[in-house]
Amino acid sequence: MTYSISGKTNIDWAAFEAELAPVETISEPVLVKKRSRDFFWYSPILNAQLRRSFGDLVAVPKSASEMAHCLRIAYKHDAPVVLRGGGTGNYGQAVPLDGGLIIETTSMNRVVEIGDGYVTAEAGANIEEVNKALHAQGWELAIFPSTQDIATIGGFIAGGSSGIGSVAQGMLRDPGNIISLKAMSVTDDPQERVFEGDDVNQIHHAWGLNGVITEVTLRTVPHRDWIGCMATFDDYAQTYAAGYALASAPDIARKLVSTVDARICEYFPRLKEHLRAGKHLMTSLVPAEDMGAYRSLISDQGGSVDLAMSEAELAEAKLPHVFEFAYNHTTLQVLKADRSATYLQIGCPTPPNPRAISDLRPKLGDDVWQHHEFALLDGQIVTFDLPIIWFSTEERLREIEATYEANGFPVYDAHVCMVEGGGLKNADYTHLAWKKRMDPKGLLNSAKSREWQNVAHLTAEEIEAMTPA
Repeated sequence: MTYSISGKTNIDWAAFEAELAPVETISEPVLVKKRSRDFFWYSPILNAQLRRSFGDLVAVPKSASEMAHCLRIAYKHDAPVVLRGGGTGNYGQAVPLDGGLIIETTSMNRVVEIGDGYVTAEAGANIEEVNKALHAQGWELAIFPSTQDIATIGGFIAGGSSGIGSVAQGMLRDPGNIISLKAMSVTDDPQERVFEGDDVNQIHHAWGLNGVITEVTLRTVPHRDWIGCMATFDDYAQTYAAGYALASAPDIARKLVSTVDARICEYFPRLKEHLRAGKHLMTSLVPAEDMGAYRSLISDQGGSVDLAMSEAELAEAKLPHVFEFAYNHTTLQVLKADRSATYLQIGCPTPPNPRAISDLRPKLGDDVWQHHEFALLDGQIVTFDLPIIWFSTEERLREIEATYEANGFPVYDAHVCMVEGGGLKNADYTHLAWKKRMDPKGLLNSAKSREWQNVAHLTAEEIEAMTPA
């Protein structure tokens, strides 16, 4: 019997690999271990928990039929399965806690169709490449992650919730943003099922627990000449107020509004010659035709427009996209220099209240540096704080979370690898009912659900009945 890299399975992996032919496989232990990781190391807690979790074999299907073949063999041998796209998840979504088969989707990467207001792509399609194909035809994705150069469409839908564009287009789950998707069952005869309209949320944000996403159709919007803007301010509450003013301005379109503490900006060395030193930063994407109104707004809010460049101008200046200084890319910029940093995910009072932000700052301590993202949620402008935390102990981390909570800022745990954590908070019995239908043996990423082991013996209908009224 071939050695189990994970030490958690009792499967003849050489024979298993032979049965997967002609699907491409990777069995070299170093490469399997590399593909067993995602960005969980953003969290020192998850890093300690997950860094020694590995799969046993990687399969790289190139089509839906090859994917079905992989799932059929996994079902036959009761092999745990984890799906992996670009591996940009922060919570260990793609880490195989039970060992087993890792299925890498990046070779299922075709853009299938571009039409009026939509794009259909295979799950492993790279998001940057999808956007390039769309731009050539005058379109762009309504929402995409800051990690678009690595991330895949399927991974974004399985694990994401918002991104660049959410300040105008809302969350991924909002009606029409995900038009449809195909998901495949893990059975002796894997079948693709189409989910459309509101039903896409039966699969979206389930971390690949309840079906294998093979194809996605997403909403697109007309491509615009976006200008990457960076404005600086003397005071953080002033910066936050300017962010709210821009996010809600009726005469300025925007695709991104992000505010960052001045101390974080010290970790943006590529921007050193472009930003006023020691100032707080607001990063935005604004269309060229609205730049006059944008400059007036910044002036009215007491700020300075330090940088305003088109994508071509940024490239010529050898600068990255401005969204690489927003969302969790902000955390990554700091981590590049100092791995003792981490982050939290915090909700904020609605509507955005600069005074509440200002009052909270001295209560948090010097080891918490605020960073807010503006988004549209249920028709209202909201903000999320993704602060840089200088990690010392888990006890101190939980103390910081308690301070946020005590002041009316809900915490979404960024340091848990269970789907019933973070933004989801509680068990989603609708997701778990679909898991029972699509994955009756519970082979798909099941270790990431605390509740699955409690309901696995029930029928799908019995599980769904547990959903609170």
